[in-house]
Amino acid sequence: MSEPTRRTLISFAVLFASFAVGVGLWMWISQTNEDDAISPVFRKTLEFNGRIWKDLFRPSTRAACAPPPKGKLPRVNGEIGIKKDLQINSWRLELIADDQDPRSRRWQLSLADIKALPRNESATEFRCIEGWSEPLSYSGVKFSDLVKAYQLTPKRYVGLVTVDGEYYVSIDTESMMHEQTMLSFAMNGQPLTIENGAPLRLIIPVKYGIKHLKQIGRIFFSDVRPPDYWEERGYDWYAGL
Repeated sequence: MSEPTRRTLISFAVLFASFAVGVGLWMWISQTNEDDAISPVFRKTLEFNGRIWKDLFRPSTRAACAPPPKGKLPRVNGEIGIKKDLQINSWRLELIADDQDPRSRRWQLSLADIKALPRNESATEFRCIEGWSEPLSYSGVKFSDLVKAYQLTPKRYVGLVTVDGEYYVSIDTESMMHEQTMLSFAMNGQPLTIENGAPLRLIIPVKYGIKHLKQIGRIFFSDVRPPDYWEERGYDWYAGL
């Protein structure tokens, strides 16, 4: 065999081996299991990023933002979990002190019960996981004030579920207790519309918009991490900013 031919064969062998290794590596990385929408490798990467964001989190840091122009309507985005024929007058928020304890204290709160707590206002930059953002102002009750008023003992996590049960999020309690995290009943100076989550929605500036659950039907505390709609579909659970 001539020297040029031998070199050509070696080059093809190296190229084929590199291709096979690359394909094999990609197939390994891309493998998913029955319990997750993405591969274990990608999930571990997201969890690592989440731990970094959690370490960087500071409860005293405010998400500063100038309020939007007066009269500007908040953008409507996402209809999952929105019950368009919801009767506001009959709506109740179920509050559960410990989801793991069947004997746990429970409340059925009306909007009047929520509004009886101290009212607060703030402004933030709402950031969507899709890449867009916009300033918004919001009014409501600090989540920390709700915890204080009902003498709740925070667990590791807070779970929130829409009225119809179709959309649900779980959030670390540290972020929920942030001073700008609110159960909001007004945005940009106007009462919430059904499309934007009336009668009550979550605004949590330290998280991406996928955590800002609309039309809250149930809030509960748990030391076991509750299910999260978008985590089940391959997104980052922590979703921190």
